[in-house]
Amino acid sequence: MTVQHTQAHDLGTVFRDHAPYVWRVLRKLGVPEAEVEDLCQEVFVVVHRKLPEFEGRSALTTWLYGICVRTASDHRRRARVRKEVVTDRVPEGRESAPQAKDLARRQARALLDSALETLDEDKRAVFVLFEIEDLTMNEVAESIGCPLQTAYSRLYAARDVVQRHFERSVR
Repeated sequence: MTVQHTQAHDLGTVFRDHAPYVWRVLRKLGVPEAEVEDLCQEVFVVVHRKLPEFEGRSALTTWLYGICVRTASDHRRRARVRKEVVTDRVPEGRESAPQAKDLARRQARALLDSALETLDEDKRAVFVLFEIEDLTMNEVAESIGCPLQTAYSRLYAARDVVQRHFERSVR
């Protein structure tokens, strides 16, 4: 039994070490910021339930990514039937004016998020895992359950879509 395998069975350690990763993955999979916390919790409920079955045959992050993909996909399906609740109350508090750096970072993040929104789920998964989470292409293919060449094909197609989106946005 490896050290990673032993630690993988401790939910507290998995949560502490990987909650930021799960949060980032969910955002990059298109989960709105206002809903990420709830979905992150859903992911760790699944992790709690399935952790004893994790055998360590893949990296823990690969396993977590698969759970994130399924959770985000289920969320999108549920969102189609969900209704917004309208309220007459204006939220209290004010946000201070953002500094130039913060504004530029938010704009870049928004541009990336909008580019990711244009991708289908398969291309988005490959792009996020490879370009943002720095997984190897073998780990990406294993994580999403497709042949390696298919993962490469999806990555190249995703890069093309994202590049065109950026070019259109800059004009």
